[in-house]
Amino acid sequence: MHDANVRLLRMKMRWFWFVGFARGILLGASCTSLLAPIASSICQAQTPQVEATRLDGGTAVLDGPWKFHLGDDRGWASPGFDDSGWENLTVDEPWGMQGHRSMDGFAWYRRQVKFATNETLPVNLSILVPSVEDAYELYWNGRLVGSYGHLPPNPSWYWGLRPRAFALGPSASGLLAVRVWKAPFLTIDTGKQGGFYAPPRVGSAQAIALAMQSLDYQWLQGELFNLALNLLYALVGLFTLAAWLRERKQPLIGLMACYALSRVLFYVFFSSRFPVSEDVALPLAEIWQAVSDISLWFLLVWLLDLRGNKKLVRLARILAVIYSVELVSDALAIWGYSLPNPKPAQLLDDCLTALQMVLQMFPFCILAVAVFQRRRLTVSRWAVAALAFAAQMVFVFSIALLNGSRFTHWTIGETLNEPIFALWGSQVNAVTLSSAMLFVALVYAVYQYSVESSKRQSALELEYKNARAVQQILIPEATPAIRGFAIDTVYKPAGEVGGDFFQILGTCGGGVLAFIGDVSGKGMPAAMTVSLLVGTVRTLAHYTESPGEILAAMNTRMLGRSQGGFTTCLILRADVQGKLTVANAGHIAPYMAGKELAVEGGLPLGLTAGSTYPESTFALDVGVQLTLMTDGVVEARDKNGELFGFERAAKISAQRAESIAQTAQQFGQEDDITVLTLCFQGVPAGA
Repeated sequence: MHDANVRLLRMKMRWFWFVGFARGILLGASCTSLLAPIASSICQAQTPQVEATRLDGGTAVLDGPWKFHLGDDRGWASPGFDDSGWENLTVDEPWGMQGHRSMDGFAWYRRQVKFATNETLPVNLSILVPSVEDAYELYWNGRLVGSYGHLPPNPSWYWGLRPRAFALGPSASGLLAVRVWKAPFLTIDTGKQGGFYAPPRVGSAQAIALAMQSLDYQWLQGELFNLALNLLYALVGLFTLAAWLRERKQPLIGLMACYALSRVLFYVFFSSRFPVSEDVALPLAEIWQAVSDISLWFLLVWLLDLRGNKKLVRLARILAVIYSVELVSDALAIWGYSLPNPKPAQLLDDCLTALQMVLQMFPFCILAVAVFQRRRLTVSRWAVAALAFAAQMVFVFSIALLNGSRFTHWTIGETLNEPIFALWGSQVNAVTLSSAMLFVALVYAVYQYSVESSKRQSALELEYKNARAVQQILIPEATPAIRGFAIDTVYKPAGEVGGDFFQILGTCGGGVLAFIGDVSGKGMPAAMTVSLLVGTVRTLAHYTESPGEILAAMNTRMLGRSQGGFTTCLILRADVQGKLTVANAGHIAPYMAGKELAVEGGLPLGLTAGSTYPESTFALDVGVQLTLMTDGVVEARDKNGELFGFERAAKISAQRAESIAQTAQQFGQEDDITVLTLCFQGVPAGA
């Protein structure tokens, strides 16, 4: 019985202690909830202070809580203003990450600075403000001591956060007030921006200068990889630009120069610290981004051997024009951000950015066409295509996912832009890494293409050299001397190898058989055609001296051998009695005494089987000059595009052959020029 009473007593005591403990918890919670507003009000009423105890040769960091308030009132700079109702924020991260997401416009920071009484302070204090977005004014004890950018009503702010140092004057405790203006959010802004990104420092002018140098060094170290990459882009761009200016017939080299230099200029205006206001720097950065994108399109078209796809090339040109129009419109939209009501500009910027994202996807189409057409390309060219695809995909998606993230709160875009690894203290993200890999692939592919082009050029030069050698053999270097006739010839090819030809042969009766003609085309094919014609002429001259019969035989020989071209030829025979017989196969008629002879014409050689060439007969007077020329004279063109023409050719036809050729050449030679003059001098009796 006693044991039972003891057990019952113990159970009652346990229950008593349990109830008491529960009541204590509830009472404590109630007291906490009642005291929380009081503690909060005490915290709000207390202005944050800093004890700068080590200023000798050093600086003090003004971290911890600052008083913060949205809005604008110049009276908030006064030390006597009561900021007890303001909230507390830290200055090591922007206000967008401390409960004020997507807030732009004005805001103020205030901070009491109280130095230790036993501290040996410098004569003058300075303050270092590492980074504040976007423009601000700094007040010390109600006095404006410095600013960065320009605040509304005429705002001007800079792209990127740059540290600034300001002199506070004679050392004393006081109040710091910072009036901050955040510009309207861009499409790529996350809404987490605004205000301070790092706490300021105070100290002597020398210490602040050293701290400033340290921040600059940290920035430089962080940008080391980007700076090195863009320096390589600049070197390659300048080298390829010089190569393209020396050889304009290499469009790929020019495209590479355009792509590389535009990437450098984009970095200068978008990522560097050049003191250019954002409303100027951002449109310029977007312009160079577009130039880079368009250059990359045509680089891919060229390297993937898609130049023959006319639809794709036409589409690329159309999209390039659309991209250019979009850029101009977007620049106007960005300038609208400084207007009192930036909402229309923001809406227009959002729409144009969406269009820009679509245009930047065009390399995917180029690669798809190359894969679909199963192009047989070198490994380097396919590597360029694959890396261009990857780089563009990373860039486009990183930007696209940032766009509108202040509404969706997606963080994927920020993740893509976060560093993957550090190289010598420089942070490298996916966009930078893919750009570097694409750069290496492009340089290697363009180098290989240049080597291949050099080999092709060497082979072509060898072909021209051989063709030139053939032509030199076929075209007589010295004019044959035929009694009774003064003959002069001039041949001026437009290039290494021309298509003009002429021959002068003597007849059995002591007369002259002259040929002049023009083969369409250049190079070795034209030289081989000329060799065939000259050989045919020399062979036929042994069997007949009739100009019409020779042309008919030449036409038969040329059938099926013109390769889509044609050949014009004129043959004349002049005997010692002054009789002239002419047959023409589509060539320019000869001139006599400054007038065009009425020669009956025929079709060019090699076009139609069975063509006949009628002969026209004229009488040559002693001392009269007969002039034959190719179309290089009449088709000479000046800088304004005007042709030399038949009228001018007729006026100078009585001049010497050299004079006629020089006149046409100086006017503006575009084709081979050949001039042959024949003056009948008569033959003495009994000769």
